[in-house]
Amino acid sequence: MTRVCWRCDARTDDHRRVRCDCGEPLWLETDPDAAPDSFPTCVESMWDVLPLLGVDSPSPGNGLPAAAGGTPLVRTESLDTDGVAVHVKPEGLNPTGSFKDRGTAFGIAAALERGEDRVGTVSHGNMAESVAAGAAAAGMDCTVLVPADIADERLAAIARHGPRLVRVDGDYGRLYHEALEVGREAGVRFLNSDAPWRVAGQATTALEVLVQLDDAPDALVLPVSSGGHASGTWQAVRALTGAGLLDSPPKLCFVQAAACAPIAEAYARGDDEVTPVEGGETIAYSIANADPPSGSRALAAARATDGAVVAVDDAAIERAGERFAGAGLAVEPASATTLAALEPLRDARVLDRGDTAVLVATGRGFGDPDAAIETEHVELAAVGSLFA
Repeated sequence: MTRVCWRCDARTDDHRRVRCDCGEPLWLETDPDAAPDSFPTCVESMWDVLPLLGVDSPSPGNGLPAAAGGTPLVRTESLDTDGVAVHVKPEGLNPTGSFKDRGTAFGIAAALERGEDRVGTVSHGNMAESVAAGAAAAGMDCTVLVPADIADERLAAIARHGPRLVRVDGDYGRLYHEALEVGREAGVRFLNSDAPWRVAGQATTALEVLVQLDDAPDALVLPVSSGGHASGTWQAVRALTGAGLLDSPPKLCFVQAAACAPIAEAYARGDDEVTPVEGGETIAYSIANADPPSGSRALAAARATDGAVVAVDDAAIERAGERFAGAGLAVEPASATTLAALEPLRDARVLDRGDTAVLVATGRGFGDPDAAIETEHVELAAVGSLFA
């Protein structure tokens, strides 16, 4: 699986490399000639559309990896906003309740194909639960790094899958980079937010949408945190366009919570680089990433497709969540941001009356917060000593 830098086009065949020497994240090289010449007629899982990406993909095997994706696309007239027709992609229907299962499925399948048996991730949310569950299903050793002050209910949701769960003191934002270094030395494949194999798996969200609609939507609207899902969506659009399967690419529109919106702020300033922010509290905590590792790539994706990055406040997110619930869809606050974003996107003339938008509802959250799971065995350790 050759990796290529989206910014400087540097290439490497080192399967442990995640970032380029220029500092930007790598993604798997796509080959337009390797893609089929038509869309599949049936989508039951992400593996039905993955060939469209034109990457060297692993076999899904069975268990959670084989079950990831294949979520429906729902036309929801009650969510139409100011003349914009709305479809919803409910990613909460994935095995552990979020789109993260797509990237986990690809990453675990790739690890197994190489004979690896150790995976890990840095997360205190849906990605942590997804990786822990995927590793359990595959019989792999799993290490999950979380901040020392993680809430007990989040620990419980992750711990029930039996990973080695490590609370880490210090700067949680640095864990992403430190884990990659430690993982390379210890032979642990860290399935972090924008690892190339995770991005490739998460590209299947957009691939499915573009197969499921007769005509491409005017816009794909996604919450953005690290920028990994946004990157996968852009990779999908680029691959289909390069293969001649997509004539009119949708605008890629990303949304953040106003209390922590480094990508949206960079977009508003006209910057090409995303810089870290302090970040505040928000109900959409799962996308409150003050220093997104793929932020600049997400920014480039929005601009390259004539899309946008907007920020919405908690009051708007709450109203949008109520509208989702009224349409029969239970989504986490991060997913509700997509509906809240339609008004500012209309105000900015990114969307117009008569347009069609697909809202990617990325997850349903942690489920039962009162699950009685024992967490006394959870460790507190420094990253550098994890595999000593």
